[in-house]
Amino acid sequence: MKDEEKKVIPSEEVREEKELAVTAETLEAPTAAHGEAEESVQEETKEVRELGVAEETYKEMSPLRLVMRRFFRSKLSIVGIVMIAALILFAVLGPVVFNRWGEETVDKGDYYSEDVNYYQQSDGNGGEVNVTEVVEAEDGINRLADPSADHWLGTDEKGMDVFVRLMFGGRISLLIGFIVVILETILGIIIGGVAGYFGGWVDNVLMRIVDVFNCIPTLPILFIASAAINSWELSEDVNIYLLMVFITLFSWSGTARLVRGQILSLREQEYITATEVMGFSTPRRIFKHLIPNVMPQLIVSMTLGLGSVILYESTLSYLGIGVQPPKAAWGSMIALANRPEILNYHVNVWLPAGLLIVVAVLGFNFIGDGLRDAMDPKARK
Repeated sequence: MKDEEKKVIPSEEVREEKELAVTAETLEAPTAAHGEAEESVQEETKEVRELGVAEETYKEMSPLRLVMRRFFRSKLSIVGIVMIAALILFAVLGPVVFNRWGEETVDKGDYYSEDVNYYQQSDGNGGEVNVTEVVEAEDGINRLADPSADHWLGTDEKGMDVFVRLMFGGRISLLIGFIVVILETILGIIIGGVAGYFGGWVDNVLMRIVDVFNCIPTLPILFIASAAINSWELSEDVNIYLLMVFITLFSWSGTARLVRGQILSLREQEYITATEVMGFSTPRRIFKHLIPNVMPQLIVSMTLGLGSVILYESTLSYLGIGVQPPKAAWGSMIALANRPEILNYHVNVWLPAGLLIVVAVLGFNFIGDGLRDAMDPKARK
C-alpha cells in the first residue's frame, strides 16, 4: 500500500501541475487572440481607408475634368491651342499696339516727286516763251515697298501696310469662321434633333432635304452667290454678312446628319423613357436630355469645321468674289499674287497671308483631333 501511495502522490502532483499549466494557457490565450484581432482590425481599417481614398478620388474626377486631363496630355492639342491663341491675340490686340497705320491707310509720306524740265521755245512771232514740262510724276504713294522699320512687311500695290492688314484680315477671316460654324451647328441641331427624335415621315422629309443640300456642289454655288452679292453693289460690311449666310446655308447638312444619327441611338435609352413617364415636354426631352449627350461629337465637328470655313472664305476672296477691297482678308491678300511681278519679286505681299491660313487650319485641326481622342469613351489613359 505504501508503495502504491508513493506512486499515486507523485501522479496527483503532476496532474495538478498540468491543470495549472492549462489554466495559465487558457488565461493567456484570449489576450493573445485579442492582440491578433486588433492587428487584423487595424490592417482592415487601413485597407478600407485606402480604398475609400481611391474611391473618393475617382468620384471627384468629373467627366469634364477627365476629358480635359486627356486633352492636355496631347502635345498636338497644346500646340494647336498656342497657335490659335497667338492668331487671336495678333488679330485682336495687334491693331491696338501697332496703330500707326490703319487698315485702309495709304502711305503717301514724302514719296511725291516729279521731274520737271524748264526750257524756252519760240512763240511763233520771233520771240521766246518759258516752258515747264513734267517728264515723270508720281502720285505720292509708296507702292510695293520692301520691308523696313516703317513697314515691317512692306506695302502692297496700293501703298497700304501689309503687316497691319494681316491683323485686320485675321479679324475678318476668324470672325467669319466662328460665326458660320456656330450658325450651322444651331441649324444642324434643330433639324437633326427633330428628325432623329420623331422618326417616321418627319425623319424622311427632313433627311431628303439634307440629301438635296449634300448633292449641291458647294464651291460653284458659293461662286454664283458671291458674284450675285457683288452685283448688288452693297457696302463691304453687308457683303461680309451675306457671305456668312450663304456659307452657312450650304454647310449645315453634315451637322444635321451627325445629330440625327446620335439621337436615333440615344432615344431608346432608359433615361429618355423615364422623361416620357415623368411627363416632360418634347422640346425639353430633345434639347435638355438628348442634345447635351451629343455635344462632345458636335464640339469636335465644330473645331474641324472651322478650318474648312476659313479655306472657303480664303478661296472666295482669292477669286475676287469674297471679301472685297479695301477690306482686308487673308484670301484677298493672296490674290495679289495673280500679278507675275508681285508673285516673283514681292513675296512679302502675299506669302505671310498664306502662312497664317496654314497656321489657322492646322491649329483648329490639332485641337479637333485632341478633343476627339479625349472624348473617346474607349480611351484608357
